[in-house]
Amino acid sequence: MRSELFSSENLEKESAQPGMRLQNSKMLKIELNGEAMARVGSMVAYQGNVQFQALGSGGLGKFLKQKLTGEGVPLMKVSGQGDVFLAELAKDVHIVDLEPGDALSINGSSVLAFDSTLQYDIRMVGGAGMASSSGLFNCVFSGYGRIAITTKGTPVVLNVDAPTYVDPQAAVCWSANLQTGYHRAEQMGLGTLLGRRTGESFTMSFAGQGFVVVQPSEEPPVLGSGQQQQEGGLLGGLLS
Repeated sequence: MRSELFSSENLEKESAQPGMRLQNSKMLKIELNGEAMARVGSMVAYQGNVQFQALGSGGLGKFLKQKLTGEGVPLMKVSGQGDVFLAELAKDVHIVDLEPGDALSINGSSVLAFDSTLQYDIRMVGGAGMASSSGLFNCVFSGYGRIAITTKGTPVVLNVDAPTYVDPQAAVCWSANLQTGYHRAEQMGLGTLLGRRTGESFTMSFAGQGFVVVQPSEEPPVLGSGQQQQEGGLLGGLLS
């Protein structure tokens, strides 16, 4: 049987080391010898002795936050020995190595998988979201290990060495030490009062030293801003 389908670039990539690696730009391969965390429903194939266990959003505290904020990652624990292939709607997959002292704030919808050695929490995005349809909360990862994230298309990584503004639905992740806020991008005037809008009412602002990853596509908002503010207030009361 002959076909370009069977060319070497499409064959399974083998490695002697366990862990995450890219099978191709759209698919993650985990050579499993132990356990890892992955987005529910992201498995497209596996080989070997592998078990899957649903974890909700990663614990009771995180589950409560996820229900109140609309953020978080629906997780499953993948354990055993074998090869697991993960993908998410043919999005581009990128691997980030975190080291002690690193912290990454990331939109929950962009998380594909991560090593169980990483710590994960849901935190409020300071100053952002109150005046936009983006989420008030993001997932923050820290510790030592790898995390696989997805983007819709090839992203750009912006170094925050000057005032930086990003559409909230296009911001994939950023250095957790950056200061965030919001900025009115659309000028108020007679046209605005008459219903003429640019579609760019507010942008997220970033300051400090770090980076922001921006994808060439905008994620649809999960909740309306009014509902987010109401639920954000409820969460604040429960966590105070």
